[in-house]
Amino acid sequence: MSTAVVIDAQLVKTLREKTNAGLMECKRALAESNGDLEAAVDILRKKGAAGAAKKADREAKDGVIAQAILVGAKVGVLVEVNCETDFVAKNDSFKSFCDDMAKKIAEQPEADLEGDRVEAVQKIGENVRIRRHARLEVKGSGLVAAYIHTGGKVGVLVEVGADKDTTSQNDDFKQLVRDITLQIAAANPIGVDRSEVPAALVEREREVYRGQVPAGKPANIIEKIVDGKMDKFYSQSCLLDQAFIKNPDQTIQQLLAEKSKALGENLSIRSFVRYAVGQELV
Repeated sequence: MSTAVVIDAQLVKTLREKTNAGLMECKRALAESNGDLEAAVDILRKKGAAGAAKKADREAKDGVIAQAILVGAKVGVLVEVNCETDFVAKNDSFKSFCDDMAKKIAEQPEADLEGDRVEAVQKIGENVRIRRHARLEVKGSGLVAAYIHTGGKVGVLVEVGADKDTTSQNDDFKQLVRDITLQIAAANPIGVDRSEVPAALVEREREVYRGQVPAGKPANIIEKIVDGKMDKFYSQSCLLDQAFIKNPDQTIQQLLAEKSKALGENLSIRSFVRYAVGQELV
């Protein structure tokens, strides 16, 4: 005749703290492991992985963008983490998980996040997907900065270069960098400058503009008209060509030149990443 295992309340509490599993799940795992705490942890982890696998086929199109900037502002990460519902996306526990994943990637670029993801699925009860991430690291002088728009649906990470490390501590420089992150979030540029626009996209735009020119125009006139339309396209699509959102009479290139002169520096926007939750990946 078998003897029922007496489940100590403190043991149940410890197991819940270790696994975030429910009360009854912990009691059952401890009974199955004959009161062995570590064996019970393994039982719950296996069940959690199985549960996560079952949820893996469920669509996860909601979520948030999270960021992490390491001390010194030389390394930054942007990550998109998806869940199934807006309710979970707004949950503080889920947002904390996303922040933790961004920090872990910043500190350990090759970190295996699957265990964390499975644990999150078990705790949250929805499919969770770490969809993508980007990591920028300053080479030389300058800093990285991030901006997450209200609600966490849009996030920006940018690297701005300078000649001297001391410039990174200048308040005017920091404000400039913040303004650039806001610009990228609001204006959604394709690249820093014209060289970063894919050649196929440039040719497609030119072909569309050629088709808009009235018939009968000479070839050289057509190309001049197309060039003018392309200038407008670049002014909307390239960060340096865009009008500064705080002063539309000034381009970002002019703003950068102005701040470079004021600080006695050679400032440059080296790269940026802009994520929006659920956007189509190219």
